[in-house]
Amino acid sequence: MKHNFFKNCLSLFLLPFVVSCAQQANEREVETESAMIEDDVHSFARPEEAVVKHLNWEADVDFEKQQIEAIARLDIETAEGADELILDTKGLNIEKVTLGEEETPAEFKVGETDKILGSPLTIAITPETEQVNVYYTTGKDAEALQWLTPAQTAGKEHPFLFTQSQAILARSWVPIQDSPGIRFTYDATVTVPENLLALMSAENPQEKNDIGVYQFEMDQPIPAYLMALTVGDVVFEPIGERTGVYAEPSVIDEAAYEFAELDEMLEAAEELYGPYRWERYDLIVLPPSFPFGGMENPRLTFATPTILAGDRSLTSLVAHELAHSWSGNLVTNATWGDFWLNEGFTVYFERRIMEALYGPEYAEMLAELGYQDLKETVEELEASGQSEDTKLKLDLKGRNPDDGVTNIAYEKGYFFLRHLENLVGREKFDAFLREYFDSNAFKTMTTQEFIEYLNENLLEPNNIEVTDQTYEAWIYEEGLPESMPVVESERFNAVDAQLAAWKNGTPAAELETKDWSSHEWLHFIRNLPEDMTEAQLIELDKAFGFTRSGNSELLAAWFMHTIAHQYEPAKPALREFLTSVGRRKFLMPLYKKLIEMPEGAQLARDIYAEARPNYHFVSTNSLDELLENEEAAQE
Repeated sequence: MKHNFFKNCLSLFLLPFVVSCAQQANEREVETESAMIEDDVHSFARPEEAVVKHLNWEADVDFEKQQIEAIARLDIETAEGADELILDTKGLNIEKVTLGEEETPAEFKVGETDKILGSPLTIAITPETEQVNVYYTTGKDAEALQWLTPAQTAGKEHPFLFTQSQAILARSWVPIQDSPGIRFTYDATVTVPENLLALMSAENPQEKNDIGVYQFEMDQPIPAYLMALTVGDVVFEPIGERTGVYAEPSVIDEAAYEFAELDEMLEAAEELYGPYRWERYDLIVLPPSFPFGGMENPRLTFATPTILAGDRSLTSLVAHELAHSWSGNLVTNATWGDFWLNEGFTVYFERRIMEALYGPEYAEMLAELGYQDLKETVEELEASGQSEDTKLKLDLKGRNPDDGVTNIAYEKGYFFLRHLENLVGREKFDAFLREYFDSNAFKTMTTQEFIEYLNENLLEPNNIEVTDQTYEAWIYEEGLPESMPVVESERFNAVDAQLAAWKNGTPAAELETKDWSSHEWLHFIRNLPEDMTEAQLIELDKAFGFTRSGNSELLAAWFMHTIAHQYEPAKPALREFLTSVGRRKFLMPLYKKLIEMPEGAQLARDIYAEARPNYHFVSTNSLDELLENEEAAQE
């Protein structure tokens, strides 16, 4: 089957306007040529009629009410005959809407609520309307916002707030056209308690002021899912001229040590695929309830404290978020069905950065761990009747786009790009990717557009034919294709030899494990036999201290075994981990494993009842469904 972009898109619109670089705030060198916008099934917006180009946001953050009171002033561009601007909202309390600087009252309607999409905010405009002002407050259960009490922070003295907008949660704190295919610039004035610092995915302050009012500018156009806000008692530590880290005072020294290689990572990335376009690259270490490892908010990566291992062993996550500054932030998936274009490219780029810093064998360990994750995900999806989700190009209509956030997008996408590299050679593939990022900067990309771009700019010029069947196998079909690249790590082979020696009777304490990286230890734990005795678990724990590990990746992998074997000495540590860590990557497998075990379901529910207030909506949304399905199965 041939996938022709122009035939298959049901709704395809060409915006009737071009915004030149000179029109951008502060005359930043940003390309904002109009692009083909594919119909987004996760947005009510109709950008072909009226599209948001700039947001001026005035906000007051109220911790006592756990509410943001704000005005969203939207600069829009309209098509001939336009009479409506449609914004995405979810749970917002819309107080009034006005038009223009003169604040003329506007007619508006909040439509019916969809559980996943929220409600359309339809505003009456004319083709001459240039500005729309929306006065509103966030709702009690705004899904993007997590309000933390002082007890839930490292310092235990001040409250904390952070947002998580991806995939379609920006609409729960800003009325906006919440589609990855629609970009806008923004500036903001945010008022917070005087003893706290506000930061956004924008040009940021580096210290608190005396009045608690902060100004922000984001002059490069971004989609709504990359809007971010955090407010807390945090301080800043510079790493290099363009890099630095924010964290709570008690965490800042540990964070600065862990991320000391930020400058080297940034330089390695630029050497590979061109200049960094966002001026500064800073990151903030959030409290433990943050649901992801990291979030690539431009200029300010949000990071989980679970990567603070004390030995810089988990910083490939930082390389991943940095790589998003090109793949995702610079060239963005047009819809969430094209999510692999963000994540597959980023995993490829991440591993190239780690290879530049630590060598090919280090990157190959990461690739093999990724392949293990990919195979496990494929098996799980197939076993649960969700084989459709093993495709790269997804059909998510009527579903939460969060359903597409699996290892398929990340790892199958990575291996597809690695397959292409094998076809043409690294030198040509690198040149292609650099040109891809340059020529499509600040634009969106669909899967079919990428295929066409790939053919025209890499494969055809090099007389390499990739058949429709190849694209079918990698992108549009289920499972893993026959042309999967082979991954083999010599360092993992050495680990396998030690594991075999242990299985054959060599005491754990006598294994040759000196200078193993966390990746080698993770490979070791993952490949422990399923039928271990309690005596073997005790031996391993005594020799290597797994239950006491400060490395969250190793802990989570070890707990999978301790749950399966009902290893009592690890139960207190497991409970502590599940009640203090909010990262969904760890939570879902561990709760699933608990549910599988005799009497484990009740333990899972008991722990979850205690831990749930500490988790973000992104995590609770998945875990609620998991536990509800388990209860239904028992009835």
